[in-house]
Amino acid sequence: MAVQSFTRLMRFVPKASPARILIGEPEDFSVDVGRALFDSKEVYARVWSGKSILAPGEKTEGRELVDRVLSPLARDEVGTIRCIGLNYVQHAQEVGIDLPKLPTVFLKPAEALGDPWPQPTLLPKITQSDNTGDYESELAVVIGKECKNVSKEDAMDYVLGYTAANDVSSRGSQFAQSQWCYSKGFDGSCPIGPTIVSKSLVPDVAKLHMRGLHNDKVMQDCGIDDLIFKIPEVVSFLSQGTTLKPGTVIITGTPAGVGVGKNPKVTIKHGDTFAVEILPHIGTLVNKFENEA
Repeated sequence: MAVQSFTRLMRFVPKASPARILIGEPEDFSVDVGRALFDSKEVYARVWSGKSILAPGEKTEGRELVDRVLSPLARDEVGTIRCIGLNYVQHAQEVGIDLPKLPTVFLKPAEALGDPWPQPTLLPKITQSDNTGDYESELAVVIGKECKNVSKEDAMDYVLGYTAANDVSSRGSQFAQSQWCYSKGFDGSCPIGPTIVSKSLVPDVAKLHMRGLHNDKVMQDCGIDDLIFKIPEVVSFLSQGTTLKPGTVIITGTPAGVGVGKNPKVTIKHGDTFAVEILPHIGTLVNKFENEA
């Protein structure tokens, strides 16, 4: 039997069965799932038969009202999250760093994966101690099949789709060290969602547009065409000598407008919300921050 293709999928909890986790497609093709749910609007999904976006099965006749949307992938599906730093021209300029000649790579553990609102995104005690929590709106790429040593020309054959991510960072810890894994790898510091969009729906990723909104104020506003290293280059580079398993998440960098680059600096505090909006199709990843007790 042929595998049925999807356009947008989400992993969600239905209102009728709060103990279940389902895979489904938004019934309304145009709805921004994350924004609609945050605004208390009803979102219906057509249920798919699979248990994972990596093997979604087929669309069924089932229809469910969404209670809350989860990260498109579970923590046990992502392995290590690959991250590209300093990958937007404008961002490199705002922090005063020359454009890199090779992608800057760091890692987040699977424990960093987080859900969209209403699951809280925690500010670790170490971040609270010096008030240096920061946001980074990012386009995330999800690998759909195992790849290693792939060329730029073939790289897109291995991509399943795209979603939104927030590379939540602790700047005090980041600037105290030369390596970034610690300061960006705390539990829940990489929320992703709300939907994964098939690469077939986005034939030219450079036409996507991303905004980052801190408490509804626009802080980041940039086209994906500002990327220094494009998606095929990133996938190919990361696959050299390294096996990227299905479910691997790659976050591809943040544009200008991060809090540490503002004057005065902007930090994330308890009670703040941050939204990563990538349009068209992907929608808005909304997160609300709480202090870790």
